[in-house]
Amino acid sequence: MLDVVVIGGGAMGSAAAWRLAARGRPVALLERFAPGHTRGASHGASRIFRLVYSDPGYIALAQRALPLWRDLEEASGTAVLDITGGVDHGNQAVLAALSEALEAAGAPGKWLAAEEAADQWPGLRFTDRVFFHPSSGRVHADRSVAALQQSAAGLGAEIHHETPVEAITVRGDDHVEVVTAGRTWHARRVVVAVGAWSAKLLDGLAPLPPLRVTEEQPAHFPARDDAIAWPSFIHHLGDDVYGLATPGEGVKVGRHGGGPVVDPDARDFAPLGDTARRLRDYVREWVPGVDADRPAPISCTYTSTPTMDFVLDRVGPVVVAAGFSGHGFKFTPAIGEVLADLAIDGRPAPARFALNGKLSRT
Repeated sequence: MLDVVVIGGGAMGSAAAWRLAARGRPVALLERFAPGHTRGASHGASRIFRLVYSDPGYIALAQRALPLWRDLEEASGTAVLDITGGVDHGNQAVLAALSEALEAAGAPGKWLAAEEAADQWPGLRFTDRVFFHPSSGRVHADRSVAALQQSAAGLGAEIHHETPVEAITVRGDDHVEVVTAGRTWHARRVVVAVGAWSAKLLDGLAPLPPLRVTEEQPAHFPARDDAIAWPSFIHHLGDDVYGLATPGEGVKVGRHGGGPVVDPDARDFAPLGDTARRLRDYVREWVPGVDADRPAPISCTYTSTPTMDFVLDRVGPVVVAAGFSGHGFKFTPAIGEVLADLAIDGRPAPARFALNGKLSRT
C-alpha cells in the first residue's frame, strides 16, 4: 500500500507529489491527460508571481512560495521564475489597502507618479499614481509543472500520465481505493487536485462550496518595440485586467474571470467573439506598446469559489485542493507543502504558514 495517491498532474497535484516525496513518502501521481496538455489551468508559458494582496494570509503564502520556487529551480536545473517588478494601478482605495497590507507584512512597495511610471514602462498608460512592488514577476507554467514532476520522480515518486481515475472509494480511516482502467491503487491517503473536474470526482466524498468553472480567453499581443521593459501589471477597474510579457509570444493581457460557464469535458475552444472584442478595446486604450489588432488567443479554465478563496481541506483520508479561482499558480510550491501537511498530519503546520480561515477550512 502506498502512503499517498495524488490525483491530478497539474501544478497543485505535482507540487503535492514533490513535497510528499521529499519527505520520503511512497507516492504515486495519476494524471488523466498526456504531459503538456491544454485542457486545464496549468499550461502555457506565463503566470504572474506577486506578493501583492490585501489579505495577510495570501501575502504569507506568497512569501513562503518565493524561496520554494528557487528550491525547485535548484532541484530540477530549470529556470521557472523571473522577477520583473510589478505595478498595480486604477482604483486608489484598492491600491492603498494593498500598500498597507504589504507594509504590515514587512514587504513594502513604492508609490510612483503616473508620469514616472509611464517613463519607466512606456508600453502602458497610467492616469493616476501607481503602486510598484519589486518582488513581482512571472512563472513559466509548463516548465514549472514539468520541473515539479521531474523533481518528484527523482525523489522516488511514480508519475503516470494518461491514467484517468474512474472511482475513489474510502475503505477506512487509513485506506482509500483508487480505480483506473488498468489498476486498482491502495493508499493511506488520496490528494485530489483536479481543477475543473473537482465537483465531478469528489461528489459524495467531500463537501465543497459551489464551484464555478469558466472558460477564460486572454491573448498575447505583439509588442511594438521589443526593447522596452514590461512589468507584470494589474489594472483595478472593478472588472480587473492583468498582463505580463511572455518572451517569444508577446504581452499577455486578460480579464480576471467573467468568462462563460463550461463543462470541462465539452469545451470547443472556439474564440469568444464579444470577449475578444472587449479585450482588444481595452488593450487599444491602455496598452499602447502592443498591436491591439493582432491578438493570439489563449484558452484556459478558472474553477472559482464564491469568495475567490481556495479550498484546502481534508475529510477522513481524502485531501482536497480546489477552487483556485484564477489566482493560485503563484503559490504552487507552498500549496504543495500545505497538501503534504494535510495528508501526513491532518492540518497545515502553523509554524510554516500563517494561514487564515479563508485559505483552509481545516
